Amino acid sequence: MMEEAQTSGPPAYPAVSVIGPHDGETIVLGTTRMRVLEDGSHTGHRLAIAESVLAPHTQGPPQHRHGRHDEGFYVLSGHVRFTVGTETYDATAGTLVMVPPGAPHTFANPTDQPAVMLSTFTPDLYVQYFRDLQEVLADGRPLSPQANIDAMSRYATQPATDRRTP
Repeated sequence: MMEEAQTSGPPAYPAVSVIGPHDGETIVLGTTRMRVLEDGSHTGHRLAIAESVLAPHTQGPPQHRHGRHDEGFYVLSGHVRFTVGTETYDATAGTLVMVPPGAPHTFANPTDQPAVMLSTFTPDLYVQYFRDLQEVLADGRPLSPQANIDAMSRYATQPATDRRTP
C-alpha cells in the first residue's frame, strides 16, 4: 500500500525581505547619508546593499583595499569620481564600478549637485564598518584618519599606501 505525503500547509520558503522607499537603516557620516537596504541578515551574509547620497563636494574615504570582499557601485544620479590606484574614472548615472578584493580605490562627488549610488558588498562584511564610523561620530569623537584606519582594519581593509592595481 502506498502512503500519500501529507502536508499541513503551503511549502516553507525562506523569508523574503521587502524594504520600502522610506525603510532601511540610516547611517549618517558627515556629508554622506547611507540607507542600508540589506545588511546580510536575509542573505546568509553573502550580500549587503546600501544606497548612499553624497552631498556636493564630498570627499570619500582614504584610498583603501579590501582583503575579503567585492564592492560594487552603481551610480543612480549625479556624478561620482572614482580613483582606482592612479587611474581616475568619472561615473554618471547608469555606470557600474566593480572593485575586487585587493584593488585600491576611493570615490568623491566633485560637483555642485548631490550624487546617489547603490553599493553592494559581497560578502556583507563591510556594513559594520559604516556603523562603527557612525558610532565614533555619535560619541563626539572626531573621525580622524587614524579612527578610520582602525575601523577599516577590523573588516579586512587597509589604507592603500601602495596604489598599484593588481
